[in-house]
Amino acid sequence: MYAERLMIETDSLGNPCQLLQLPPNAKLEVIVLVLEKTQLPIRRQPPSSIAGKGEILGDIMSPVVAETDWDVLR
Repeated sequence: MYAERLMIETDSLGNPCQLLQLPPNAKLEVIVLVLEKTQLPIRRQPPSSIAGKGEILGDIMSPVVAETDWDVLR
């Protein structure tokens, strides 16, 4: 016995949109899990008093401290 996962979409009448290829002369057990439509979480918005006012000053890619000061390298 082995498991095979098939994702099947249906049309407005509940009929499968695509034909399934099943093994010949086989006995199958079918379990149907209806997937609910998931809603994206509501995206948080910053307060209008600070929205769009961020500013990058200087180099944000380089380390702040020298590599010689890193404890992990010792």
